[in-house]
Amino acid sequence: MTREQIAPTKSNLIKVKERLLTALEGYDLLEQKREILVMELMQTVESIKILERDLNKRIASAYPALKKMLLVLGREKADRLSRHSRQHVELREKRVMIAGMNLPSLEVHLGDLELTYSPANSFAECDETVVEFYELLKILTELAAVRTIAWRLAREVRKTQRRVNALEKQVIPVARETKAFIESSLEEREREAFFSSKLLKRKAGKA
Repeated sequence: MTREQIAPTKSNLIKVKERLLTALEGYDLLEQKREILVMELMQTVESIKILERDLNKRIASAYPALKKMLLVLGREKADRLSRHSRQHVELREKRVMIAGMNLPSLEVHLGDLELTYSPANSFAECDETVVEFYELLKILTELAAVRTIAWRLAREVRKTQRRVNALEKQVIPVARETKAFIESSLEEREREAFFSSKLLKRKAGKA
């Protein structure tokens, strides 16, 4: 492992020790953050799986209802009735606090279901189809919001993991190698100074 190219002095040793201590503390904090983020991401993924199962069930009932309605009314009449149907949807950004982070997410608000066409010109199959697709839309909007959070969490996990890897594989080993080098150099100087002092004393005693 490559060390820092700095002079082996006591002042530099103090600085390296401080950097090493900061890096170790940062590594512990980031590792804790990464674990929390991974847990939150796994929980969010489980929520997505549940919503996807609900979505598949709703699709399995909504499209057969649509097909039945088309058989009863015919495509042209169904198309005319659909033009009288409007659904109000509001999309807003919202902030979600997860693992101490304020993450942007999506808030979707659906207006109440309103059957705006004339009952005289429709059949029960129309109402059933509209209700089915309204419920399908509710699941889709909720799924979009949860997937947005999952995407943000996954991105934070990757960023945190890169920082953990940088500290673990580069910053901390380099600091340790530099610290060991400076300590070894200072010890060698002290030994040389000690032997030089003894040698001078011997020469002085013989004089």
